[in-house]
Amino acid sequence: MEKFSAYRVQSTLELAFRFEPHELSISEPYRDVFQPFLTPVPPLGSDLLAKLTLPLGYAIGILRTTLVILFIPVYIVLIQGVCLIFAPIPRLHQAISHLLTAIITRAVLLLLGFFWIPVEHVKRKRGRGQSETQSWRPRAGDIIVSNWVSWIELLWLAFRFNPIFVLPVSDTIPASVHSSQTSVPITHTPGRRTGTGSANIQSPRKVASVPIPIVGFRRVSLLSMIGLTGQVPSFGFSESGSSPSTLEDLRKAADRPIVVFPECTTSNGRGLLRFAKVFHQEVPVKNYQIFIMCVRYDPPTSMAPTLTLSIPSTSLNPLPHLFTIAASITPPTISIRLLAPSESPSSQLFIVSEIITDHAHNEDQLTEVCAALIAQIGKMKRTGMGWEDKASFLEFYRGKRK
Repeated sequence: MEKFSAYRVQSTLELAFRFEPHELSISEPYRDVFQPFLTPVPPLGSDLLAKLTLPLGYAIGILRTTLVILFIPVYIVLIQGVCLIFAPIPRLHQAISHLLTAIITRAVLLLLGFFWIPVEHVKRKRGRGQSETQSWRPRAGDIIVSNWVSWIELLWLAFRFNPIFVLPVSDTIPASVHSSQTSVPITHTPGRRTGTGSANIQSPRKVASVPIPIVGFRRVSLLSMIGLTGQVPSFGFSESGSSPSTLEDLRKAADRPIVVFPECTTSNGRGLLRFAKVFHQEVPVKNYQIFIMCVRYDPPTSMAPTLTLSIPSTSLNPLPHLFTIAASITPPTISIRLLAPSESPSSQLFIVSEIITDHAHNEDQLTEVCAALIAQIGKMKRTGMGWEDKASFLEFYRGKRK
């Protein structure tokens, strides 16, 4: 995968020692190089059992995928049809809609093998008086902020909170990746630096992307959000032709919580993408509550495919990924961590300087604080790449496959 080395991220971790005994040294930096967009693959090893169970997996996958697809018209008829009968009574309509959505989405998760989804309530501060678990109760107009890795967490969010999903609209289209590449040796060369073989591989150099402003958001349904998983923000206007709305306008008109993914697209879960400046607000937040969430998936194995979806399908997305998960005979695992509301940026006791250092000159404190908190509770590396890099990567990736 050297042709994708322009999209590598180098993360430096301060370790007490290196792994090589003959190079033991205190506080030696260990550099972890990874690509946040490529689909994770299982480690090398024996896959004999996976090959033997392949026919059984395909049979189970066809059955599960068919049943999941059958839930789509049921969801449309019940949520967008039957529930409209109760529209004159907003609270009743919301309760029934939430109940039906929870039943359908949980049934889909069960079909895919998610029999139990562990949810951990975490706190940054530990000490006396911090042992009690604080409940998550997002209300209308509150905002749930999370990283975005797959469409699985969309189903879980719909099951738990029945929120409003929004997608960002960008100011311009990212420049083509091909216009900003030259050939230079890669900076990370595992193995000997002899100037031959892998040490002399030429790779396109990616010029650091310039963040593109997000001019607004458009409200989308759960099904639309699932179908757009992995895509990058649209440009200019929404699908209906109307101008995008501000997040504040959407929040004030909301009858449910709103979910915001500041990464604006999905990664492969190896790191946290650069957050787009979507809030433009100082901390602590007033007039509404911010809820911080982080989702993690286990690495794939020969018997369990990756649950992440960083590269969307060009058609019927995410149906191919759905079938891959449905064909697995081992139960998939997901880990969800929820930050205690008392430690969120909407808490009036929140101290910004404990999270970010240069908060005085930060034009969007809330975005930076949310990124730092998600990285902290999820124990994730923060990368310098954003959705603009993802747009260039998808163009480059699909161009290579033609």
